[in-house]
Amino acid sequence: MRIARCTLPVLLLLAILGILSLSAQPGAAPHLEKRGSATHLIVDGKPFLILGGELHNSSSSSLAYMKLLWPQLAAMGLNTVVTPVSWELIEPVEGKYDFTLVDGLLSQARDAHERVVFLWLATWKNGMSSYAPVWVKQDTKRFSRVVVKGKEVELLSPVTAATQQADARAFAALMQQIHQVDAQDHTVLMMQVENEVGVLGDSRDRSPAADRAFASPVPAELTRYLKEHHDTLYPRLRELWDANGGKTAGTWPEIFGNSSRADEIFMAWDYARFIHAVTVAGKSAYDIPMYVNTWLAENDAEPGSFPSGGPEPWVVDIWRAAGSAIDFYAPDLYAPDFVYWCRQYHRDGNPLFMPETRGGTPGAANVFYAVGEEAGFGFSPFAIEDDMDPKQDLASSYRAIDALAPLLLEQQAAGAVHGFVLDERHPTADFTLNGIALHVSIDEIFGQHAQSGYGLIMATAPDEFIGAGKGFRVSVASASAGESRFGIASIDEGTFEDGKWIPGRRLNGDENDQGSFWRFDARHLKTEKMKVYLFD
Repeated sequence: MRIARCTLPVLLLLAILGILSLSAQPGAAPHLEKRGSATHLIVDGKPFLILGGELHNSSSSSLAYMKLLWPQLAAMGLNTVVTPVSWELIEPVEGKYDFTLVDGLLSQARDAHERVVFLWLATWKNGMSSYAPVWVKQDTKRFSRVVVKGKEVELLSPVTAATQQADARAFAALMQQIHQVDAQDHTVLMMQVENEVGVLGDSRDRSPAADRAFASPVPAELTRYLKEHHDTLYPRLRELWDANGGKTAGTWPEIFGNSSRADEIFMAWDYARFIHAVTVAGKSAYDIPMYVNTWLAENDAEPGSFPSGGPEPWVVDIWRAAGSAIDFYAPDLYAPDFVYWCRQYHRDGNPLFMPETRGGTPGAANVFYAVGEEAGFGFSPFAIEDDMDPKQDLASSYRAIDALAPLLLEQQAAGAVHGFVLDERHPTADFTLNGIALHVSIDEIFGQHAQSGYGLIMATAPDEFIGAGKGFRVSVASASAGESRFGIASIDEGTFEDGKWIPGRRLNGDENDQGSFWRFDARHLKTEKMKVYLFD
C-alpha cells in the first residue's frame, strides 16, 4: 500500500509534466487544407493569405544587403517575402553545409514580422544550371549535361541519377535545418523546388542517355494514369494521345507520335520524376507545402523556345502521374491575358498561387482577380524591391485586401466572392450572389469614363455586400425573371479594423448616381458596403 501511495503522486506528476510537454510542442506546420470551395494555406491553425513579393535573384545572397530592405518591404504592406536560397551557397564543398545565410535571413524576417517562401535554386533555374555548386558543374562525367544540337550546354540532365541524389541530399539537409530553427515560429510557409525547369534551344535532351530512354518503353505508371484519368486529362494531351491510338505500351514516339510534343512529354516525365524525388527527400525532413513554378509558353510556341518539360498546363497531368509529393503547380505569369492563364492553373484540384508576376499598376489590379475570382491564396510580383513606395498602387491594393483578409477567406470557402479586372477589351463582368444579379462595368458619371477598373465583391448577408476596388460601378437586379426587383438601400464607405467594420461616409446623390449605381470611382481605391431592398 505504501508503494501504491508513493507511486500515485509520482504518476500524477509525470502526467502533468507530460501535458505541459505536449502543450509546449510546436503547432502543426504550415499546410494546405481544402475548406469549402477554396484551398487555404493554414498557418498556426488559421487560413493565411500571402500578400507577397519576390526579390531579385541575388538580393538575399547578402545579409547586409537584405537588412536595409526588410523595413521597406513591410511598409509596402507585404506579409511574405519570396526569395531564393541556392545550392551553391549552402554546399560550396560536397558534403559540407553552411546555413549561416539561411539562419540569418530567418532571423531578419522575424524581426521584420515577415514570413518567407524560399525558392530552392539548385539543379535548375530558368532552364539552365547556373546555381549548382562548382563541384557539380565541373564534374561532367558524374553529373552529365543536356546535349542541344550536338553540343553540351550548362544544363544538367534530368536523366542522371547522381545529380538527382546530390540535389536531394542537399535539399533534405536544408529542410532539416529549417525544421530545427523554424518549426515553432513557422516563418517559412512553403518551398518552391527548382525554378522554371526545362530544356531551352531544343525540344528535348539529345544526350546518349536521354536518347536511350526515349527509345525505351514508356513507364507503365504513366500509361496507367492516362487511362484511369482519360476523361479529365487536359484536352491537348488527351487529343494527342487519342490521335496516336491511345496505346498503353510502346516507346515514347510510338505512344505520343514522332513530334516535338512527344519530346516535351518525355522531358516533362524526366523532370517530374527528378523533382518529385527531391521533394520527397525534403519533406522527409520537414513536411510543408512544396510547389513547382512554370515559365509559360505561348499557346502555339514550339518546345525549346520555352523550357520544354516544365509543368505547362497541357503536361501537368504528366507531372501528376510521376508522383504526389508536389502539392501544386504555379504559373510565373507575365502574359497579357492574366485571366486565361489563371484559369489554366486553377483547375482539377490545383489551387492558385502566383509566385512571380507583374507588380505596379497591373499587379494592383490582378491581385483582386486572383484572390477574388480564383480563390487564390497568394500573390507575389517579381523584383518587388524596384518599387517600394508605400503610396504606389500595389501597396494600396495590399492594404485593402489585408484589412479584408479574414472575411475574404471565409467568403472564398463559401464560394461567395468574385473578382474582376476591367479594360477596353473586357469592360464588364456579370455574376450572381444570393440570387441577385450584379452587373459590373467601367465607371462612368456625367460623361467621365474611367479607362480601367478592378476589384472584388463579397456577399456577407442576404441583402448585404462588401466591395473593394476602383474604377467600376455596379447595378443590381433579380437573377430570375418575373420576381421582385431590387434597389439600393444604402451605401457606406468604411474600413475593417481587426475584422470589425468601421463605417465612414454615407454615400448618396452624385456618389451613387442618384441611387442608380454602387460606384467605386477611379480616383481612390475604396472599401464600401451596400445594402439592397426588395420592391414589387
